[in-house]
Amino acid sequence: MAQQGEPRRGRARDGELGAAVARAQEGDETAFAAAYRIVHPGLLGYLRGLVGEEAEDVASDAWLEIARDLGRFRGDGAGFRGWTATIARHRALDHLRRRRTRPRPAALEEDLLELPGPHSTQDEALEALSSRYALRLLATLPRDQAEAVLLRVVVGLDGPAAARVLGKRPGAVRTATHRGLKRLARQLAAGGVTREGPGTLGESE
Repeated sequence: MAQQGEPRRGRARDGELGAAVARAQEGDETAFAAAYRIVHPGLLGYLRGLVGEEAEDVASDAWLEIARDLGRFRGDGAGFRGWTATIARHRALDHLRRRRTRPRPAALEEDLLELPGPHSTQDEALEALSSRYALRLLATLPRDQAEAVLLRVVVGLDGPAAARVLGKRPGAVRTATHRGLKRLARQLAAGGVTREGPGTLGESE
């Protein structure tokens, strides 16, 4: 399902985002704030999937680096989304190394995502993954699948952009996303959402 179910929510405002970034690079602080408002919810959701309750702190570190290096960025709105996700991922991995633990997801804010119903298809899972239980479901996936789904659905990256963030081939990310969404669809169909506490993102297969 490489091309089906594009992450429309994350990409719908990329034109507006690109214009805001261009103005921000010229010193427009209001434009930088606008870019922040567009990107931050998805970025924070992604970090919550990696570092749990410490996502706000990691996001703050990431935004400091983003603001510092903004002049070096070259690209459009979609490119900016991928660039910020890469920076956030590096800060999260640094944090995890310091913490010496594996990623632990925490609940996403309810307005970020909504889990599809028990009879939803894989396409619907890609379009509308999440509610307070989304990361609990993602915690059951191997880590490579969980992170691919987070980047595609929560951050709103397309396949090639997600591959660049992860440092993998696009085909590998497409496969991981497909397998992850297929597993999630099976769990949803089986009523696999529980109210237990959050788990840990699994290891890569």
